[in-house]
Amino acid sequence: MKDLYSPFGVVLSNGRLWIANTNAIVSVPYKDGDTEITAKPEKLVDLPERPLNHHWTKDLTASKDGTKLYATSGSNSNVAENGIEAEKDRAAVLEVDVATKQTRVFASGLRNPNGATINPATGELWVVVNERDEIGSDLVPDYMTSVKDGAFYGWPYSYFGQNVDERVQPPRPDLVAKAVKPDYALGPHTASLGLIFNEGQLFGEKYAGGAFVGQHGSWNRNPVSGYKVIFVPFKDGKPNGAPEDVLTGFLNKDGDAQGRPVGVAIDKAGALLVADDTGNKIWRVTPAQAAAEAGAAKPQG
Repeated sequence: MKDLYSPFGVVLSNGRLWIANTNAIVSVPYKDGDTEITAKPEKLVDLPERPLNHHWTKDLTASKDGTKLYATSGSNSNVAENGIEAEKDRAAVLEVDVATKQTRVFASGLRNPNGATINPATGELWVVVNERDEIGSDLVPDYMTSVKDGAFYGWPYSYFGQNVDERVQPPRPDLVAKAVKPDYALGPHTASLGLIFNEGQLFGEKYAGGAFVGQHGSWNRNPVSGYKVIFVPFKDGKPNGAPEDVLTGFLNKDGDAQGRPVGVAIDKAGALLVADDTGNKIWRVTPAQAAAEAGAAKPQG
């Protein structure tokens, strides 16, 4: 079985399918060709949940050797208005040792991380992060970043590095001084949820090694942002250039959402798979002459 480092809440590793539920990581045996699961799921560890569970989704990926799992855990608030004590093991990426069942905070200060995946070129863990609300349509940019062991990324005290959020009291200048600036801004309120690196060859050299990002779309911005899948080129393991729209057309002429991208993945043939939680579909995107001439692929049922 080829291990699958998926940006969804599931990952295949070392003969098991690991699943990140909202409150726990569980697993079942899996082998190539299985089309159904009959085994009872076995719990590995609990994940943060009650009594508050504001950002409740969990994403999951695995280290290359399968000995570690990495689960995302979103904050229990916008900017810690429920108290910092409600944020234990939240706004973080958690590392789980499969053998010992021990969990630790791998990186913190990430308001609502999603799409955890490994960059195959460097072995680094990357996520996309949904940033804070209620300070205008143009703040704060969501972002994509590599995640360093032990690093702090600012939430709730600062954003995109060391830009202080004055709403958060009492301030923590000591933590702001440690805040790591993310690698790449994705625009405000895009609700980027999916991330996958392109290891396939189907899309050609231009797209080799870059990242596809699924953007669920804004709920509180005028004009709206997101509602598409973009491609970010990479060079030497880092983003290198402007984003490109690769899947659009999810908003109708009245601005109503007919679909909203979430997770993204690359299949065995190298095609891009996009989960759409409003259209209740999986879109499969492949290169086509018409799409190349138009400059962006359109959803085709």
